[in-house]
Amino acid sequence: MGLLDRLLPKKSAGPAPAAIPPPAAPVARPAGIQPENPAPALPPPSAGGGVLTRLRQAREALEHKDLAGALAVYEEVLASAGDRADVLVTISGDLGVTGHPREIIGLVAPRYDAQRHGPATGLNVLQAYLAVREPQSAQHVLDLLFALDRPDLEERLLGFSNAIADMMLLEAEGVGPPAPPAGNTPEGEATSIELVSISKPIWFYGLESMPDLLPPKAGKLRRIAFGQLSVLGLKDFAGAARQPENELGRLSRGIPLWLAEMLFFSANSSTLAVIGTRQREHYGLFPVEWTTEHIRQLIETVEGGLDFVCTGALRQEHGDYELVLHLWEVKKFRERKSFLARWTPATADQALAQLQAQLRAFMEFTPHPAGQGLVYTPPAKLQAYIEALGAGLTLFLGEKQILPPAQLVIPAEVAGRAAALAAESELATLLALSLQARARRLGLAALPAPAALAATPAVAQARQVLAL
Repeated sequence: MGLLDRLLPKKSAGPAPAAIPPPAAPVARPAGIQPENPAPALPPPSAGGGVLTRLRQAREALEHKDLAGALAVYEEVLASAGDRADVLVTISGDLGVTGHPREIIGLVAPRYDAQRHGPATGLNVLQAYLAVREPQSAQHVLDLLFALDRPDLEERLLGFSNAIADMMLLEAEGVGPPAPPAGNTPEGEATSIELVSISKPIWFYGLESMPDLLPPKAGKLRRIAFGQLSVLGLKDFAGAARQPENELGRLSRGIPLWLAEMLFFSANSSTLAVIGTRQREHYGLFPVEWTTEHIRQLIETVEGGLDFVCTGALRQEHGDYELVLHLWEVKKFRERKSFLARWTPATADQALAQLQAQLRAFMEFTPHPAGQGLVYTPPAKLQAYIEALGAGLTLFLGEKQILPPAQLVIPAEVAGRAAALAAESELATLLALSLQARARRLGLAALPAPAALAATPAVAQARQVLAL
């Protein structure tokens, strides 16, 4: 398991807010995190050459972590061509992709005129203000963009409007700005959120003596991380996070576990589910969507790197649920695809199955050859299965002493549904057995025994390994 500190603002249980759409979302580079083998900084580009040549030189400097060299070029270019729309959009886009929103605000924002320069630069400036948590400034830019009266931008601008409203609400409720960079936090004031990386199906832990249970992973694989979902609209984030279990929190963890498990069984993918805990006291909840800063921090701290990161948000209102997922391509640091699912309690399984099918198709799910581990066949009752995965994670983290005993609470209805699911698929049986075995090892009250199990050799062997 990999642990990552300081994902969240100092006063909240979630990351600094900003639901930032693609493609060139500005980010604030996390302090103290550097690539393992950074390329040597380029010397400042020599003077001379046309504007576009100089901009290319600045981009090369940014790619080699030479911010000072790039800024020197930008100052030179802006002095002579600072009113050109193509110059402003290039500078703001390159600074955003490489993680420098404050430089966008300092260099580009004062020069931006929506009527002369168009919406592209304005969107980059807007996202920079969101990345550094300045909602009032972001709102001003948003008003300028709405005044352009561009129907093709309306949906995207409304998304920004919602993000700004959420940020202002958090500020009104006392959720402060991001914590100071590592090393600058006054002693005793730091809030630490650790990210726990789960690289295999949660029910497999404890069955490692069955090496043929999972399909082998070899060759060139796409590495995909599924981040814990943000939960939007909660009134008491800290109080909800301290609760041992609640439905939305369990879904916010169970859905990435489910999606990571699903693509784990694709021959072309390797996956992680990334879940937040707070100081080994309880789970973390994320009250707003992950920013690009946090996505980049995750990317740079995962050994071996990542090809994709999937983030998202969950909202529940009056019994209706809405889930949005954002799939980020790491190489170009852009959002490749978004997925939306809405459901009621009566339509949850159908909506989640459609979401699963869409993600499988987009990621080109490729089954392993016959005889190479289990075949991915989840039960039809997906919401119950997802909640059981979340419960399995709770007990697993309890065994690892990442969650304290007081947090190891599995609601009776969740345990009952997990037991009832067992007969529907091999995976559901293994999950139900792992829940029972962990509860027993932890000295918890016995969970309901499945009425029936999938009758397969793997299940029979798992029962022997788990002594069930």
